[in-house]
Amino acid sequence: MSGTDAVGNTGCMVAGHVAAQIFVFLNWMLAVGWLGQALGALRGVPTMPDLTIPDAAMPALPLGELPDLSVIVPACNEEAAIEATLRSLLASTGLRLEIIAVDDRSTDQTGELMDAVAAESQAGSGLHSLQVVHNRELPAGWLGKPHALHLGVAQATAPWLLFTDGDVVFHPNALDLGLRYALAKKADHVVLLLTLILNSTGEAAMLATMSVLSAWKIRLWKVSDPHARDFFGAGGFNLVRREVFERLGGFQDLRMEVLEDLRLGFKIKRAGYAQHVVLGPGLTRIRWIEGALGVVRLTEKNNFAIYRYRTGVALIACIGLAISVLSPLVAIASGGWATAAGLFTYASIALAYFAHRRITQVSPWVAVFFAPAGAIVLFAVLRSVVLTLLRNGVEWRGTHYPLDELRRNAGRIL
Repeated sequence: MSGTDAVGNTGCMVAGHVAAQIFVFLNWMLAVGWLGQALGALRGVPTMPDLTIPDAAMPALPLGELPDLSVIVPACNEEAAIEATLRSLLASTGLRLEIIAVDDRSTDQTGELMDAVAAESQAGSGLHSLQVVHNRELPAGWLGKPHALHLGVAQATAPWLLFTDGDVVFHPNALDLGLRYALAKKADHVVLLLTLILNSTGEAAMLATMSVLSAWKIRLWKVSDPHARDFFGAGGFNLVRREVFERLGGFQDLRMEVLEDLRLGFKIKRAGYAQHVVLGPGLTRIRWIEGALGVVRLTEKNNFAIYRYRTGVALIACIGLAISVLSPLVAIASGGWATAAGLFTYASIALAYFAHRRITQVSPWVAVFFAPAGAIVLFAVLRSVVLTLLRNGVEWRGTHYPLDELRRNAGRIL
């Protein structure tokens, strides 16, 4: 072997050793990051209020002649679920509701089912009213759901508004408890986390994984802290003080917003209004995830929107997620301190799942599926980005929304 070859081999060995040390260091940094997330959740999640636990500070609402709450229910081709949603709302107790169901250009039996339930409610003598709005056209410059919600708000008269979806089923006490909590805490916006109906371990793993991943950006237990930047909004249960909603411009500012629920939550928090996220297992139920891979289709229109249609930002987020999924596995297989770092990372991830169990209602043992579940989330984000770019926009419920227009109207949420 020549001297030149020896020097070259020595250099390669040194470079390999340095790369190995860097890899170990980065894995320990990842482990520490996940440990910090887990410890934060362990401290914070137990402080989140649960509406199913009796609270003497929430007195009953005095029943008057006027509605306490206007419920806006937009629905497009929801014939399988809309009847159950409306009937559950009509069965609500403890307050008077004004329910406004918006049939948004449905091509199935959604509108007819809405009318049938409304006719039944009018024939009875219940506390609540049900009005159906049939919309057949989508004006230029609007997405379907924000426009349907806008039409519903135009008919609302109550001092509080609840924006929900056409496939949510409500417990009879859900709206009463939500409004009483808002009044007792002097809140302007209350988000009740939905209870997902899960039929398989794969579905449970996806829910738990998305919960721990989202906590890197939004800590639900910090949303009520006026000094924290954390905010939230959820389309299934966005309870808003009408006066605040109107001050912020209603849905006019959200007319081309795919994430209208999250963007509304951002605006409310940034404007300095009191925002709360509450738990309530079983108060609201929805069958959202159908099979572990169902998330891919469900989030097709949303994932790229989270990053405001900025390709570079979305790709950086994907790289970060790929590192979280793959790096611990490679580290475990590498031996030595790398293995210790990888195992510590997975222990910290499992601790995060444990800490989030009050939010997800999922056993923390599904943390063993973090890698495949994280890979599915990664694929879903990449697929959303690629399809949106290829289609030059978003295809949703039979309508194409141009990418340039979506980008132009995408306000901040990050």
